[in-house]
Amino acid sequence: RTHALRKRLVGKVCAVKVQRSERNDAEPFRGTGANKGRHPQPRREGRAKVEAEVRSGGQGAGDLEEQELGESGVKVAPIGIGAWSWGDALYWSSDGWSDEKEGLARGALQAYLELCPEDPWIDTAEVYGGIGGESERIIGRFLRDSVSTDAGGKPTSTSRPKVATKFAALPWRYSKGSVVDACRSSLARCKTESCDLYQLHWPGLWFNDQYVEGLEEVVKQGLAKSVGVSNYSDKRLQEAHSKLKARGVPLASNQVHYNLLYRLPETNGVLEKCQELGVTLVAYSPLAQGVLSGKYDEKNLPTGPRARIYNESFMRKARPLIELMREIGENHGGKSNAQVALNWLLCNPLVTVIPGAKNRQQVEDLMGAIGWELEEGEVIELRKAALAVPPVQGFPAEDL
Repeated sequence: RTHALRKRLVGKVCAVKVQRSERNDAEPFRGTGANKGRHPQPRREGRAKVEAEVRSGGQGAGDLEEQELGESGVKVAPIGIGAWSWGDALYWSSDGWSDEKEGLARGALQAYLELCPEDPWIDTAEVYGGIGGESERIIGRFLRDSVSTDAGGKPTSTSRPKVATKFAALPWRYSKGSVVDACRSSLARCKTESCDLYQLHWPGLWFNDQYVEGLEEVVKQGLAKSVGVSNYSDKRLQEAHSKLKARGVPLASNQVHYNLLYRLPETNGVLEKCQELGVTLVAYSPLAQGVLSGKYDEKNLPTGPRARIYNESFMRKARPLIELMREIGENHGGKSNAQVALNWLLCNPLVTVIPGAKNRQQVEDLMGAIGWELEEGEVIELRKAALAVPPVQGFPAEDL
C-alpha cells in the first residue's frame, strides 16, 4: 500500500462530517484496502494454525505494518492490548481478581507477543485495578519475567511489549511535578525505566496547563518517549497540542471511547480534529466491553456493573446488529464478531485499537481482525444497523 493511497484514504475520513440525525448512514471512512497487509491474519481454528500462519510467510509476520503515534516517532502495531481489566476486582467481574486470572492474563500477553512480533504494545493506567495501580504491577511482573539471562545472570534478550500508561488528574494534583512524580511511580510498578507513551487520562477540573507542562517534563527527563491525552474534546485537544508544539513536543494521541455502538468521536469533532492535527486516535472499548463480540444476549448479560449498562433491553435492541455482524463475518470466511467490530474501526488509518484480553483464546480471536477488510457496502450496512441501538452514557470527562 502506497503512501499516496494512505493519504487519500485519510482525506476521506473527515470529508463528511457525520451528524447525529439520519445522515449518520453517511460513513466517515470506507473500506479501500486500509487493512490489507497490516498484520498477520490469524483465523479461528486455534493456536496451532495461528502460529503456523505467522511463521509461514505470505500473510505472515513480514507483512506487519506498524503505525506511528502522531508525529512522535514511536511506532506501534494497529492492535494493542488494553489492560483495564487486569487486577480489577469490581467492574469487570463479580468474583474479584485471582492468581488463576493472572495466569490467564499472562497467557494472553504471551500469545500477543507470539502473534505480533513487531511493535506490540499494551495500555494501562495508574487507576486500573484500583488507585494503587494493580494493573501496572501485574504488567511489571510480566515484564520482569520476560527477560532472558545468560549463565552469569546477565540479561541477553527480551520479548517485551511497548508500554503506554496514564496519569490520573486527581483534584489534589496541581503541578507539573505531580505528573512527573506519578510517571515515576507508574514506571516503578511497571518495572521499566521509561514508557513509550504517557497520557493524561482525563482533563482535570483545574490545573490542566500544569499537566501539559508535566507531559513536556517527562519527555525532557527521558521518562516517556511520547505523550498523549485521553477523553479530550476537540477544543481541549487543540489547546494541548498547541501548548506542547510551542515547547517542541508533539502530541502523539488522543485515547477515546469509540466503537460501532459508540460513535461520538465522529460527531463531536474529535475525529476531525485528530485528522487536522495529525494526532492518532486510540480507540478504547472497541468491542463495547465485550458486547460486540456476540457472546452476550438478553439471557446472558455481562457480569458485574456492566449488566446495568448493557441490560436486557439494550441487548434486545442490539440483537439485529449482532446478527448482521455474524452474517458478514461468515461471508468473509468465518470471521468472528470481534474481528468484524475491530476491522470496522481499522478501515480508518487514523485509528489504532486496544481491545481488552483476559486469555490466550481471546488474543487469537482479536488478531484475526487484520489481513482482510470489510467491503464499503458492509461498512455502511453496519452503521445503519447500529443507528437503531441507543448509545450508552460515555465518560463524563468527554464534555469537560
